[in-house]
Amino acid sequence: MTAALDLAAARDRLKDLIKELAVVHGRVTLSSGADADYYVDLRRVTLHHEAAPLVGQVMLALLDEAGLDFEAAGGLTMGADPVGTALMHAAVQNGRDIDAFVVRKAQKSYGMGRQVEGPSVSGRNVVVLEDTSTTGGSALTAVEGVRAAGGNVVAVAVIVDRNTGAKERVEAEAGVPYLFAYSKDELGLD
Repeated sequence: MTAALDLAAARDRLKDLIKELAVVHGRVTLSSGADADYYVDLRRVTLHHEAAPLVGQVMLALLDEAGLDFEAAGGLTMGADPVGTALMHAAVQNGRDIDAFVVRKAQKSYGMGRQVEGPSVSGRNVVVLEDTSTTGGSALTAVEGVRAAGGNVVAVAVIVDRNTGAKERVEAEAGVPYLFAYSKDELGLD
């Protein structure tokens, strides 16, 4: 089996797991305050024993296909935490040194007073991750925190894009590409 077939199989299986485990149909209010007829609870995937390694493999491939040069990946706690960890593990399995980091919503007022936890992002190219995004707000908060900590954000990447304006907002406000592994259409969501 070639690496491309392995990746294609990983993408297909992850898509199936997202549909099976994460998509919840019914009226919900999203963190953005918007109402939707479905909810994509990706923590049911990013914290799942089979799906998490696939998340890492698929997200690493997405970033590599975009030609990005980066040394660390992470985002706003909590949705991005398992995505960053999965990507870090996938990179290690491929003999690469990519660190993960966590961005708090606000800088701590105690201890070391950090907003970005983990290995330092200062002076490093990093990717901001999110599981999914509706408005781009969480990703933009993470971009701001990483930049304040001295990191150079080269992209924002999410597992599922809801096609609700996050891509356009992130690219306009943060000035970096917004990448996604799956669109809502690929998942059969309207």
